[in-house]
Amino acid sequence: MQVIQKLVRAGMVIAMGTFALACNAEQDGSARALEGIVYSCPGADLAALSASLHQYFKSLGVSPDDYSEHLDAANATLQFLRTDPDRGTDTLGLSFERGIELREELVELPAAVKKPRTVVTVSKKEILLALLQPGRTTGFSGAACKQQALQDHIGVRQNIAAWSESIELHWPNGRSAHWNRKYWDHGNLKPHADLQAAVNDVFLNPQKYSIGCYTATKLIMVQGVLDYYRRIKKDPVTAQLVQARLMLDGDPLTYIEPGAAWYFEKESTGQDLARAGKLMVMNTRVAADNFVPGDWVYFLNTDMRTYAKTGYEGSNAIYLGRGKFDDYYNDNNHNYTYREKLQEVYEWRHDVFSRERDVAKIHPLTAAEIESLGRAPEHGGLELEYRMSPYFFGFADLPAVVVPTTAQ
Repeated sequence: MQVIQKLVRAGMVIAMGTFALACNAEQDGSARALEGIVYSCPGADLAALSASLHQYFKSLGVSPDDYSEHLDAANATLQFLRTDPDRGTDTLGLSFERGIELREELVELPAAVKKPRTVVTVSKKEILLALLQPGRTTGFSGAACKQQALQDHIGVRQNIAAWSESIELHWPNGRSAHWNRKYWDHGNLKPHADLQAAVNDVFLNPQKYSIGCYTATKLIMVQGVLDYYRRIKKDPVTAQLVQARLMLDGDPLTYIEPGAAWYFEKESTGQDLARAGKLMVMNTRVAADNFVPGDWVYFLNTDMRTYAKTGYEGSNAIYLGRGKFDDYYNDNNHNYTYREKLQEVYEWRHDVFSRERDVAKIHPLTAAEIESLGRAPEHGGLELEYRMSPYFFGFADLPAVVVPTTAQ
């Protein structure tokens, strides 16, 4: 608590009330009082919508016994929620839960050679069950009052996880980032370079890239979304919509997330906090143990000394399902558990920047101490109380993004 008070005095954390007002919640703002999957659809045929959703749930192996449905005709809402009180808000243990028979899925991804490669990734069923879990709201309204909006959302999330599974980038470790100059100029897309080819190259030739976790996370989000609409759904109209939004300022890697995501940084201004993201939206007030595969999560380093070390301000992470978070640099066999991720960020204050090299400096923590790290920073932990995920492209009225006239 003393650390976060110092950060507040240093201007790194603003009032949480202001943060909540500044957050972009386009996808769930109509259903803040409810949890799970909520459709708010005045004027829609709720019976037909309900029937199509039941059919989709069944196609993923989720039966009516796995969730409850509540129809509020007065407010034209449909809510779907897992209701067993013993389950609470925790989604990390879904794959170990008895009775729901979760299995990983095999998906094909493009490879540097002509033959695609197969990766093992999270199932669509697990993503759906995580969305149904108490602890957050995923809201659909307006043009998103369709079963297809949820189906696309789950498909995008699985594709994000799939591209995250086994990528192995180089860590700059304080040095300048390195990019394949065929497509990129210090992280900026070269004039006349094709965006799809440039982003694909990061994943097909990762040995040519040395980048930090923030940039890596943005690239995976861009790849996961664009690749879903182009290659998987084969929806060129929506793919072009996504690409045009990314290229608003000529730089596809700037401003993809809402400005409010960095509310704790002292440089953040009111204008920054109000800025919508090109690609991502925030889901606020999420329970600490509630993660949906494909979430972009941030663990804040609250130690002021090591926060000042470039690359160690915090950890941008993607939840892969099955209780695992990404490991872009293969420092931990391609993934971290939740406890490992919390301890990784915590140990930076003890100068543990390499588990192999700095093993003697590790300060072992008890289970209770690690659990406390899952609290919000203002309560002594490291985990921010929001998650980021892509817009419902093709089904949402996208907010305007105010960007500088030149890329930064």
